[in-house]
Amino acid sequence: MSDFFSSFWGWYVAAISLISMLACLVLLWLTSKKRISSDTDNTTGHVWDGDLRELNNPLPRWWMWLFVITILFSLVYVALYPGLGTFSGMWKWTSDSAYTTERAQLKQAVSPLFAEFATQPVENIMHDQRAMAMGERLFMNNCAQCHGSDARGSKGFPNLTDQDWLYGNSTEQIIETITKGRNGVMPSMATAVGSEAEISDLAHYVMSLSGSPHDGLKASAGKKSFSACAACHGADGKGNTALGAPNLTDNVWLHGWGENTIVGIIKNGKNNAMPAQEGKLTAEQIRVLAAYILSLSNSAVNKNTALK
Repeated sequence: MSDFFSSFWGWYVAAISLISMLACLVLLWLTSKKRISSDTDNTTGHVWDGDLRELNNPLPRWWMWLFVITILFSLVYVALYPGLGTFSGMWKWTSDSAYTTERAQLKQAVSPLFAEFATQPVENIMHDQRAMAMGERLFMNNCAQCHGSDARGSKGFPNLTDQDWLYGNSTEQIIETITKGRNGVMPSMATAVGSEAEISDLAHYVMSLSGSPHDGLKASAGKKSFSACAACHGADGKGNTALGAPNLTDNVWLHGWGENTIVGIIKNGKNNAMPAQEGKLTAEQIRVLAAYILSLSNSAVNKNTALK
């Protein structure tokens, strides 16, 4: 109710709620006073299948008292908890306070489980099966919604099992990413590049850096325009982890590839945000989660090495 712009609506909701409850009580009382006339056949006049008649009997007493109990319960409930407009209830309960309390209780319960990993090197945690099991659960609860249950991501969401890291894959960098979140911003470069034709040429040059299919003549013409991109992506196009600028030479396309897609990004820019997890997870949990994420990438490297 806090978003109401007038106190009238709070009173309106409270009045409607109370009137409805009291009206149910009055209705039950009136129906309980009704008596069946002895000079009638006690039917409603409705007949089905030739001889099936609907009787007009009153509610059973136990059923009526059950209704009364539910109404009384409702009155007690709205007195104790928020339910009458802006009235906060005698117990002053709020969903925020309940959430905060439950989180504090959960944190107290799980802290001993993660305490032993607080000072261990991440490289050691990666080889602890119990820590990896906890890291997997943390990942499923907090990261899988964007990166997928297999951590391979999707369009716009990075694959965490390969070796392409926008902000670097050192222990400190991954912990910082999880803790503080990231906000990757590429501004629109249309003005800096020039005409539509020049933007198209630049797109083909960008594709040529990774060996993707491209038009060689257009790529040659677009090379000079790449100077507008070199400040972030580097003169060689290999990116900059300090800025989160992608490596354009590795054939990993976070937002899709092809001339139309790249032209759209050059013209409109791109903004990707990862929310910070420091308000949800403790430092120890983040450390275990970072170890689990690193283990996914290292497992992929080891698998590829074995295949070779």
